[in-house]
Amino acid sequence: MGDRLSTSEGSRLQFSQDESYHPPKTPDAVVRPVSEQEISKIVSLCSRYRTPIIPFGAGTSLEGGILAIHGGVCIEMSAMNQVLRVNGEDQDVTVQAGVTRMQLNSQIRETGLFFPVDPGADATIGGMTSTRASGTNSVRYGTMRENVLNVRVVLANGKVIKTGGRARKSAAGYDLTRLFVGAEGTLGVITEVTLRLHGIPEATTVAICSFPSVRAAVSCSVSTIQYGVPVARIELIDKLQMRACNNYSFLNLPEAPTLFFEFHGSTAGVREQAETVEGIAKGLGGESFKWAEKTEERTHLWQARHDALYAALALKPGAQAWSTDVCVPVSRLAECIEDTRLDIEKSRATATIVGHVGDGNFHVIFLIDPKCPEEQKIARQINHRMISRVIAMEGTCSGEHGIGIGKKDYLDIEFGEALGIMHDLKHTLDPCNLMNPGKVLDSDYYSSQIS
Repeated sequence: MGDRLSTSEGSRLQFSQDESYHPPKTPDAVVRPVSEQEISKIVSLCSRYRTPIIPFGAGTSLEGGILAIHGGVCIEMSAMNQVLRVNGEDQDVTVQAGVTRMQLNSQIRETGLFFPVDPGADATIGGMTSTRASGTNSVRYGTMRENVLNVRVVLANGKVIKTGGRARKSAAGYDLTRLFVGAEGTLGVITEVTLRLHGIPEATTVAICSFPSVRAAVSCSVSTIQYGVPVARIELIDKLQMRACNNYSFLNLPEAPTLFFEFHGSTAGVREQAETVEGIAKGLGGESFKWAEKTEERTHLWQARHDALYAALALKPGAQAWSTDVCVPVSRLAECIEDTRLDIEKSRATATIVGHVGDGNFHVIFLIDPKCPEEQKIARQINHRMISRVIAMEGTCSGEHGIGIGKKDYLDIEFGEALGIMHDLKHTLDPCNLMNPGKVLDSDYYSSQIS
């Protein structure tokens, strides 16, 4: 493979870390394939010599999902970046796994279609599929789970399979597509993905409203969904995060729990949606309901939301950020966020809260001094209590970030006996445990069962 295979220290270090708080782990080699056939040959060789395989997209994962914790070969997917087929009438597209979401939307814009899943970062489609990503638009358009029609995957033995077709529904056989969506590279290397597309809305309106409390803001979100308003995005920013966003993004909004709304549809439709939500918000104490209809205003506001992590970091110079990720039924969301906020304040930790509250998903962004082990310990304790609280509410330890190496310990609590089925699937498809080993599931499961 010539210069597309590297064992240099610089290359290995470049692909040793994601954007999580987990320490780097360096692969033994980095390879940059340009075709599915090359990936199949690479995997076959790794299988023959029992070498771990770690697929690497854009490196934006937040739970250590691409760290080479057992060494091995990092398959860097950036050269697999072709949009292969756009089917306008069927509203779907097939792309190679290294295509990024922003690249995809740029290339298909003239068709009048777009891909709506927006996790914030410009992640690759393969990475988003592997982590079952979602983001700000999921309340209306769904997550990767709903928007992936089929995938092509190189299995641990080097064989290539296709999991489905392009039909909008199917009752044929086991749903293998959903098996690989969210598997985090532990069952195979995704090479191609076929996605649903959606029509670019005629009109888009953004509105912002501040509330006297988190409970009032979340109640507004729940009521909006219950009223059947087809809102595209509902994002929560708490008081401390709002202060951070004002400072970092040069906003001038009240320092209070705030909801960001986005409405898609016809010109008259989005106006009607926004007016309905404004009425709901006012009934719950919402104030300063502001509209942003111009493209540059909308872009600035959503960029401020996407920059929330960097804004939070600016509150505590020199700190590292640890972004958590849980999801609960929306009826329990206000209670869960309030209890978590109270826990943070009692512990005297520095942390902000943001959330995709239309679907019950929220994140705590801990700001931790890397030189202070006590702050790290406190953050872990708060996170543990939060996840325990969430699972007790019939929620999940990860709404969109995935499991990686950071949340493996909570899967047994969340799934119980069903976790054994996951291990059986892993062992069947990857008997030598070479595909991204140590992620999602413990590597030593079978040895512990035998002993």
